[in-house]
Amino acid sequence: MSLRTVFMGTPAFSVPTLRALHEAGHEIAAVYTQPPRPAGRRGLSPTPSPVQVEAERLGLPVRSPVSLKGAEEQAAFAGLKADIAVVVAYGLILPRAVLDAPRHGALNGHASLLPRWRGAAPIQRAIEAGDAATGMMVMRMEAGLDTGPVALALETAIGEGETAGELHDRLSRLSAEGMVEALARLEAGTLSFEPQDAIAARTGRQMLYAGKIDKAETQVDFAAPAASVAAKINAFSPFPGAWAMLDLGQGPERVKLLRARAEAGEGAPGTLLAGGLRLACGTGAVALLQVQRAGGKPVSGEALVNGARLAPGTRIAAP
Repeated sequence: MSLRTVFMGTPAFSVPTLRALHEAGHEIAAVYTQPPRPAGRRGLSPTPSPVQVEAERLGLPVRSPVSLKGAEEQAAFAGLKADIAVVVAYGLILPRAVLDAPRHGALNGHASLLPRWRGAAPIQRAIEAGDAATGMMVMRMEAGLDTGPVALALETAIGEGETAGELHDRLSRLSAEGMVEALARLEAGTLSFEPQDAIAARTGRQMLYAGKIDKAETQVDFAAPAASVAAKINAFSPFPGAWAMLDLGQGPERVKLLRARAEAGEGAPGTLLAGGLRLACGTGAVALLQVQRAGGKPVSGEALVNGARLAPGTRIAAP
């Protein structure tokens, strides 16, 4: 048996789930994704989303409405007569009429251990907060933001020094695995749901909001504790990217910080310590393992220090 499915997603994160559902034999009635948008330099032609590219490769029908709030779009969605809608990082609000149209409603793949980290940036916020684990959850969608009951959870440890980019790719694969399992249980009539309040009571996991990352928060302050500095750098790598103004011998310049590790160390915040590109923080030190100067390629922190011939004891972080 297979379920008549509407898939709704946009970025590369969503692609493995679409591919897995197709390979599992589900009938994909339509793929909804955000409209093509300009990418890169100004003047370039609009670029289709990664989900649209994959859907077209698989020969699936694609729809890319600007909004689903209008009666015409909602009627077109209902006309698909789907058994289930599967939503993974779609990026548009789904009105109640859309959520209720499929026979079994809508399932969402969310990259956190709900109720912790509802919202737009759960992968980055989990790393930034120093969480030991995260995961993918399949939940039934409701009108509220990530408030629906949970059907299935796949937990994974967050590795020491793991970046958001690395965790993103791993959770993307878990999303595919979890959604295929959820639809198999739905077909078999064994898919059950647990309210998030019950999960919180059972696990002690409380609701936190994973707000969208603002550019103003991406600058690193070495007066903060080393653990929080390293966590921020790894959480914002590769996008939007944490950065600092470093004086590498020719005056302060903006340097992108791509990977870091908290270590023992002591000194005035921003002072270079021995052993590579290690900077003292408010408490402890942070080893900047991979960095990128403007217009340059990513290099190791040690290579940057050696190339600039910086001596330990030099305060290189601009105040």
